[in-house]
Amino acid sequence: MRNFLFRLIGILEVAGGFFGMVNMLRRLIPFGSTHDSIVAVIALVLYVFVLVAGVLLLEGSERGVTLSGWAQLLQLPLVATPVLSYALHCGAFVNVFATLQMAPRLELDWHFGSEGFVLAVAGPGVSRLGINLLALLSWLALRLR
Repeated sequence: MRNFLFRLIGILEVAGGFFGMVNMLRRLIPFGSTHDSIVAVIALVLYVFVLVAGVLLLEGSERGVTLSGWAQLLQLPLVATPVLSYALHCGAFVNVFATLQMAPRLELDWHFGSEGFVLAVAGPGVSRLGINLLALLSWLALRLR
């Protein structure tokens, strides 16, 4: 069971890391504004990190387990406020988040076969705070040694 979970996590990391890396390279090529380029370079570094962690995990390396744990922790928070926004997912996500407005409510959002990165100094008008449950469960599974 442990090997199956590690392989599944590794596959999602490799696929999400690869697609994220390609999208960020595509975003860097036109040489747009400096701000967009800085965000794209940060995202590129994160996606390459997740890709390498996934490859090492699929090889069965103990270093891959450690790096994949860090990769899952990077995917854990979901912060979208007017001051700062951050979210990262590689391969899949199951987000549980609270929309903070006059009547706060919990929501669930999920998607498989995707990648995404948000880093902004400004954000949406309606704030959201949450966690990626899939990243949390993956991190817990990686702790099973």
